[in-house]
Amino acid sequence: MIALLLALGSSLAYGCADFLGGLGARKAHVLRTVLVAAPASLAVELLLWPVLGASFSPSAAGWGVASGAASAAAFALLYQTLAIGPMNVLSPVAALVSAVLPVTVGLLQGEHLGTAGLLGLPLALVAVVLVSAGHGAGGARPSRTALLLAFGAGAAIALQLVFLHQTPPGSGVAPLIVGRAVSSAVTLTAAALLRRRLGPEKPVYAVSAAAGVLDSVANLLFLLAVRSGDLTVVAVITALYPAGTVLLARGVLAERIHRGQVVGLGTAAVAVSLLALT
Repeated sequence: MIALLLALGSSLAYGCADFLGGLGARKAHVLRTVLVAAPASLAVELLLWPVLGASFSPSAAGWGVASGAASAAAFALLYQTLAIGPMNVLSPVAALVSAVLPVTVGLLQGEHLGTAGLLGLPLALVAVVLVSAGHGAGGARPSRTALLLAFGAGAAIALQLVFLHQTPPGSGVAPLIVGRAVSSAVTLTAAALLRRRLGPEKPVYAVSAAAGVLDSVANLLFLLAVRSGDLTVVAVITALYPAGTVLLARGVLAERIHRGQVVGLGTAAVAVSLLALT
């Protein structure tokens, strides 16, 4: 139950971070937003160091580097995917892949689910697709390139979660610090190379920083969740993060929640209830 609650908290934090990051990217180039969010994220993890501890063993550092590289790849692939569109097809593809791969890894590592879990897991996967599917481009079909990018984005997100799961339990927040440092370095390098394309607009500092803080909270809650529960359950609950984005968009921006998303939210509630019984 503790792992489930932590995973729900991680999912909510990821969804809020995505919402704020999206708001920031409307005002300035997304890389400018990330250039504010990344240091804020790293600052949170450094502040947590004295509280939760950090052991920079070779294993912790190695898996941290791997998760940071996967995080940077996920960012680049996901935004490229959504830029090509249609979002209402590609977003659920990426979300589903990001859930299925960690679940597969968990099962291959010997994790087992009870009857309630076997019912709740596929329901949660269906909910991931329904919640993340917007109205978007209607009946437009994605190109083969766009689909490949969506699979790549989902796989990169999944790898980040799997790599964090592999970190030593006693390493504290060391993998998060190393991973954030790596992903920040990649982002800074990309911004330097593309500086002429970033435009003159300044980022919304408070919103961008808040997105970074929430992303760090989400990563921490996910790490704590997989250290106290099964990757199969934690990963699929975390992948419900679009629910938080959808609800915030409704409350703050008055965006319409479509019928399929309402069904997805209800399905997610049922799935979480079943998984809580495992």
